[in-house]
Amino acid sequence: MEVIVVRALQFVLAISLLVLLHEGGHMFFAKLFGIRVEKFYIFFDVGIGKWGGSLFRFKPKNSDTEYGMGWLPLGGYCKIAGMIDESFDTEQMAKPAQPWEFRTKPTWQRLLVMIGGVTVNFFLALFIYSMIMFVWGETYVQPKDMTQGMVFNDEAKSYGLRDHDVLVGTEKGTFKEFDADMFRTLSEARCVDIVRNGKPMRLNLPGNINLLNMIKTTPAFCRPYLPATVDSVMPGGPAEKLGLKKGYKLLAINGVKITSANLFLDELSRLGDELAAAETHADSMRIRTVQLVYQGERVDTAKTVLTPDLKLQIAFPSVAGLYTPVHKSYGFLASFPAGIAYGWNVLKGYVGDMKYIFTADGAKSLGGFGSIGSLFPSTWDWYLFWKMTAFLSIILAFMNILPIPALDGGHVIFLIYEMITGRKPGEKFMIRAEYTGFAILILLMVVANLNDVLRWLGYM
Repeated sequence: MEVIVVRALQFVLAISLLVLLHEGGHMFFAKLFGIRVEKFYIFFDVGIGKWGGSLFRFKPKNSDTEYGMGWLPLGGYCKIAGMIDESFDTEQMAKPAQPWEFRTKPTWQRLLVMIGGVTVNFFLALFIYSMIMFVWGETYVQPKDMTQGMVFNDEAKSYGLRDHDVLVGTEKGTFKEFDADMFRTLSEARCVDIVRNGKPMRLNLPGNINLLNMIKTTPAFCRPYLPATVDSVMPGGPAEKLGLKKGYKLLAINGVKITSANLFLDELSRLGDELAAAETHADSMRIRTVQLVYQGERVDTAKTVLTPDLKLQIAFPSVAGLYTPVHKSYGFLASFPAGIAYGWNVLKGYVGDMKYIFTADGAKSLGGFGSIGSLFPSTWDWYLFWKMTAFLSIILAFMNILPIPALDGGHVIFLIYEMITGRKPGEKFMIRAEYTGFAILILLMVVANLNDVLRWLGYM
């Protein structure tokens, strides 16, 4: 429960900050051009019956803007006078246009108002990444330094890769670190350079491996090899009751030989699938009861009952603990080009991966609030919090600039059309487009959050 609360707090804080600054970008340009901003809200103040939708609200003296916080934490909004937006205020649009309204301003001013939010989010992400570089720098282990190599799934082995091969790079260059970029490069590569038993080798690759399958398949395409050696034991857990200690080595589980921590975790994952299908308590206990073979002072065999979430409650050595990581520090000025380059690379990777959304597997990979929240660490870590916040800021900027009515990008498309043709789309058309776009967004939100529910229930 504590983990859920910590992640929820980080998620709400990050989203609140991003929405505040996003809507602030719209309001900045609106007020700059003398456009009246009627409401500026964090979260939505949806009213239910006689109940108001505001947790609090205030309106400064001599100001046209009401500031507040709604109760529905799904974003926020900036209500700009004379604009067809998610408020669907058709009554105002039926009245004569006023000089302080959005609709009476030149096209170029309206365009800047509309792109103000995504501009702020994009530059905010670059700024956060730059400050991460300044405060924490970069720390990572290069794949070529993982001398014990990697473990590969069946697809990877079909291309000639073997367990304990050390991935070095492709025809595009040496891998910087073991991350999503490495998988992207491998998916498009025609060859991969490896070290096998101390000897450099080059293997051919098809150049069109499905990236989504590489990452989503269990087990994944490749993972750093981790020895099945106990690094630490949680007090009060099954491992401690069994007598396992730091340095003990796992040899088998339920008769399956264990040659790495990776294989042990794969077996637990397989047992998890069985547990999800269990119909009775007796079935669950049968699955949770496992026979372990381990080596400490001698080789022992014993049965133990795993926790309800199938944990032995031990930790294996980490990649950072096995190998010497590379660390780069940046001065204040040097942090900006480093942060900008990092952020731009994140954006390129995210945009490139969007093509998978239009596949069946891609649609299943969509996640809602639960999936996004689970990306935050289970304990409060400011480094990971700001890194995740910057990533969400890039996502928010990119998604909002998509040419979908009801999003900023939809308004931008209509404004560009107006600039080219000299004709403004009719208000009835804009209202219909807004309703259509809003329906699309609701549908996507329902699908994404339904996927979360199905994953939680074990159907995906």
